[in-house]
This record gives sequence, structure tokens and C-alpha cells, in this order.
Amino acid sequence: MTRISKTVAVTGASSGIGEAAARRLAADGHRVFLGARRTDRLRKLAEEITESGGTAGFRTLDVTDAADTRAFVDAALDAYGRIDVVVNNAGVMPLSPLAALRTDEWDRMIDVNVRGVLHGIAAALPAMRAQGGGHFVNIASVGAYEVSPTAAVYCATKFAVRAISEGLRQESDGSIRVTLVSPGVTESELADGITDPEARSAMRTYRAVALPASAVAAAIAYAVGQPAGTDVNEIVVRPAASAQ
Repeated sequence: MTRISKTVAVTGASSGIGEAAARRLAADGHRVFLGARRTDRLRKLAEEITESGGTAGFRTLDVTDAADTRAFVDAALDAYGRIDVVVNNAGVMPLSPLAALRTDEWDRMIDVNVRGVLHGIAAALPAMRAQGGGHFVNIASVGAYEVSPTAAVYCATKFAVRAISEGLRQESDGSIRVTLVSPGVTESELADGITDPEARSAMRTYRAVALPASAVAAAIAYAVGQPAGTDVNEIVVRPAASAQ
């Protein structure tokens, strides 16, 4: 089968699933454009991809800023002439019991995990429609299907990503594909942002069995690699030994 090279913009590309996805998609022959706040990591990743024979560009990105997200997508368009796929991956997970009243952390999760996805869609959808097609791959979590203690707000944001993805899919005429990828416990920096002692302790046990980020990247690559007319809507990826 002839592989079609696509332009793929990846948010949250400086570590974890985003970094792994960028490496995998570039290895598959796609042009990747990387966004995150840590520009030094993006530059290093782009250089490594280029040295390996791939094509990569990057720009600093704050997904909570709608104008900055539009500028990120515009930069990808300027670099490659089109944007075929957006991987809305940026996310945060500062878990805590609701009674801890960490409202600043609640707001941060809503801003990054929900508004960030909406900003990515709003920035790229007009260009995709103008070129006749495109694909959004939105990264959720098994928390989009179930709720656990200390994770109520985080799960709420991932339920929202699932709803947004399904709504976009239903509104599409078929030219815009939508995939929701929901990983179980995955090796990443997400848990590093947990400041609540109770939640941090519980997470150490919960994360005892974890997927490598490359496994989630493989699921993303599978969806991106499907032929036109085939839309993989939802993928749940868990460690085989996990009960969650």
C-alpha cells in the first residue's frame, strides 16, 4: 500500500504521548509540526527527527490562548501549505479531592484539557474545510468513561473531550474525520503536577502498571494511517495487566 504523507500538528509535543506521537508519525513519513510551551525541548525533538530523515517544524504554544493556537496552526500552514491532522494532546492532571477546594487547579484543567481542544479545533477546522478534508485526533483518557476518587474534575474534562469529539463527528459531512484516543495509565509527566498529598500517594499505586507512550503513539498512527473514507472514532488503550 502506498503511504500518503500528511501534515500533522501535535500539541503537547515536548514530552510523553505528544513526543512519542511526533516521533512515530515522522517515522511513518508524515511532516510533523510541534507545539508546546517548552521550546527548548521542541527544538531538540525537531532536530532529532530531522537527523533521522524526517520532517519537523515547531513553535511555542499555549493551548489556553486561542490567538496563540491560531498562530500555531498558521505557522504549520506557512511551513507545509496544508494541515491534514491535528493531534490535540496537551493536558494536565493535578488530581485532588473536591473537598480540598483547589479551584486554581480545577480552572487549569478546564483551560488546558477542554478549552485547549476547542481552540485546536477552532484554529484548524476552517483550513481543513477549505482544503476539502482533515482529521482531529483528540487525546482523552479512560477517565472519559469512568470516575475515580480525587479525579472528578480531571474526568469531567475528559468526558467533555469525548462529547466534543462525538459532536464534531456527527456534524461532519464525512470530510472531517474525528478520532478519540483514550489511554489508560501511561508513562508520562502528567502525575508530576499532582500537589495534593492524598492524590499523589494514591497515584503511585495506580501507576504501578503503565503503558509506554509509544503504545499510545501506535494507536494514533493507526488512526491517522487509515485510507480516506475510513474514520476510526474511538480507541481505548490500556496496559494488558491493568484492571482499571
